Parts: sequence; structure tokens; C-alpha cells
Amino acid sequence: MIRKRTMWLAPIAAFAMFVTACSPADTGGTTTSAGETTTTVAGTTTTEGATTTTSGGSTTSTTEPLVRADADLVIWADDTRAASIQTFADQFAAENNVTVAVQEIPFGDIRSRLITAAPAGEGPDVIVGAHDWLGELVAAGVVAPLDVSSVEADFAEATIAAFNYEGQIYGLPNAIENVALVRNVDLAPESPATFEDMVETGLALREAGTVTVPLALQENGNGDPYHNYPIVTALGGYVFGRNADGSYNPEDLGIDSEGSLAAARYFSELSEQGVVNIDILYDVMIESFSNGEAAFAITGPWALPSFDEAGVNYVVEPIPTVQGGEPQPFIGVQGFMVSAFAENPLIASTFVLDFMSTEEAQVALFSATGRPPAHQAAFEAVAAGDPNIAGFGESGQNGYPMPAIPEMGSVWEAWTNAYELIFTGSDPEQAFEDAADQIRELIAG
Repeated sequence: MIRKRTMWLAPIAAFAMFVTACSPADTGGTTTSAGETTTTVAGTTTTEGATTTTSGGSTTSTTEPLVRADADLVIWADDTRAASIQTFADQFAAENNVTVAVQEIPFGDIRSRLITAAPAGEGPDVIVGAHDWLGELVAAGVVAPLDVSSVEADFAEATIAAFNYEGQIYGLPNAIENVALVRNVDLAPESPATFEDMVETGLALREAGTVTVPLALQENGNGDPYHNYPIVTALGGYVFGRNADGSYNPEDLGIDSEGSLAAARYFSELSEQGVVNIDILYDVMIESFSNGEAAFAITGPWALPSFDEAGVNYVVEPIPTVQGGEPQPFIGVQGFMVSAFAENPLIASTFVLDFMSTEEAQVALFSATGRPPAHQAAFEAVAAGDPNIAGFGESGQNGYPMPAIPEMGSVWEAWTNAYELIFTGSDPEQAFEDAADQIRELIAG
């Protein structure tokens, strides 16, 4: 199939191949002819060896440092996505008579490596990363705005908004994740109509000796603003306000807003009742729900394999309303970003917008990663056969993208400390007000 931007690629690709052929430098990359693709598997450091797989199927091992592959289009992706992306890279290479290399990089290394490698000319043209990297990547000048207007309508609005940084879009989303309510249907057969109903059920089960944990809500020994955020938003609280274009406004800190103070008081009540326990670490949450010691857990899709392994009969559903308010969890979005140092920006954006924005590509990436697709039709197709995905999707449909602004880095510690103070008996409103003051000082500094 000829894509709408394909007609512009031939002269650019030809020029790129001419420049490559005339270059005196040997970068140690793998060279292919036009229409071929390569996959390079990198080690966790730049000095470890790599494995290169060509589209013909041959494999060679090297001990050379990771450098930019010798191709018209170079993509960095982690091991869960590389093979799926390879399929579409092969199609793109064949249809546009260009060379494509998919280099496999550990997900946690992509951001730092891009910042280092891109300005030196050794970086990729496209990466797959998380939206909340944007503050650092934009500040470093290593990602370019991406015009997604031609495909924007196909994606959930919140996923596009997640890649909005200071009024510009920097990525095409492919996956979304957030927390939801996971309920043991053997212990709690009925879906709670409200959060208050869930609390009542959990306390009654504990009173009867059926469970020991009324609600497995992760608090990590001090406090967990991420997992607590749905309750904060349900009561009208927020972390940062939003500008008219949907971007976050760091000057509008909401930790001490009326809604957030109401949430602080409510968490104090939950703590006093023993519903929320400061000692619920991630492993404790997993163990208590897996062992039937908790009927309810608020967690994300990453926890489900443990529950499945334990044989828990559960359902995933939206977190119920809290005092009449709708919980809105943080959502994390992952997607494709184009390097500001891309050797062929048009080739890079064409691949992302024309090949990775399709329902087929987004379903393939879901199959590889298990993360719900950001593409609406792809999500609906997946959710129709997977009630767990449907439950997480329903829970996150009105969620807030995790702020990618640098100021968010000033929030976590003070906010966590405020929860710890609440859970250990301090005045809840004062804890949140003091945290807000600290955060404003950090941002100002």
C-alpha cells in the first residue's frame, strides 16, 4: 500500500544513501541494501556487545560499542516491542525503497542514551518511550514536535494530551496504563456502588475474620501519591492545574486546594479505621490479594500476572465514586517520538504517522506488551475479548496524564512525606499545606 507521504521519500532516501556512501567514517554499524531492515540488540551499557539480525535472517555477534546503525531510518525500542516494530519496519522499507534498522535498547536506558548520543550524531531517528520523559527530553533539545493532526482523531484524547508539552505535541501514543479496582469475586460477589460501600464491605469482612486487609492500597511504608491520586481527584483535588491548551501549569499547584485538603482529611479517616495501612508495600499488596487476605486492591495491569498465578477469581473495574466524586487516576502513556537530530525527519515522521498509527500496528504492540492500546479502534478490538483490559480502560478514560513538566520532580518527596505525617497521626490539612509550601519553594528555587 502506498502511503500519502511516500512520494516525497525517494529523493530524500537517495540523498541519504549518497551521503552515507561518501562518508569516510566507519561507525561499526551494519550496512544493508535499500529495502532491508536490521535489528540490533544492545547491552545495558554502551560498551557491551550487540547482536545484529538482517531481514534475511542471518545473525552475527560483535563486541563493538553501540553506535547508530547504518540505515536511512534507525529506531530504538525495548525488547518487548522490537520484534513487532520490525514487522512494520520491513513493510516500510520495502514500500519506500529505504533501509531501516531496529536497535533493541533496554527501556530504562533509552532516555539517557538519547540525550547523550543524539547530539553526537550516534542517536536514532525514532524512539519508543514514556510521555513523562518529555520534560527532560525537550529541555535537552533531543525530541522534535510531531504533527499528529492527520491521525489524532483515532486516538483517545487523553493519550494525545499526554504528549502535549508547552502547547506542542511530541509523540504518537501507542499504549496507556493506569490503576483500577481489582475485586475478588469470591470474597465480594457484588461490585461496590460507591467507595464508601467498598470500605464498609472490607471492614465487615475483616470483622468476620475473612480478610485481614480491608483494602490493599499500596503505601510503601510512608505514602504513595500515585496510587492515592484517584481518591484525591474524586474529592476535587489536583496536583497541577491545566492551561487552555491542555498542558500543565506549574504556577497552579493544587496540593493545598480545597479538594486536596478534603482528600487529606479523608485519608486520615481511612487510616484511623485501618482501611489504609502505611505498611502496605507492593509485595504486601500482591501477597494479601493473592492469598485471599484482601477482597479489594487498587493497582495496575502489572499486578495481574501474580493474581493469575495464584488462581484468584477476580474482576477489574473502575474505582467507585468517592463521596459522589469520580476518581481520575494518573495515566501513563508510551509512544513514538522523533529525534530532533534525526538524519531524515520526513522518513522518521512518515514511518511513525503512516505505519505505527494503524489499528493493526497498535494491536500488534498490545500483543507484545500487554499494555492497552491508545488507538481507540484497537483498544475496542482488544477489550472485546479481554474484560481486564476493558476494566482498566474504563477506569482510566477520564484520567490525568502524569505531568511531564520538570516541576513534577519537586512534588513527590514532599507529598509523600505529607501522607506519612497523616498516617502517623499528624493534622492532615497542615501536612498538605506544609507540603505545598515546600513544593513552591523548590519550584521557585
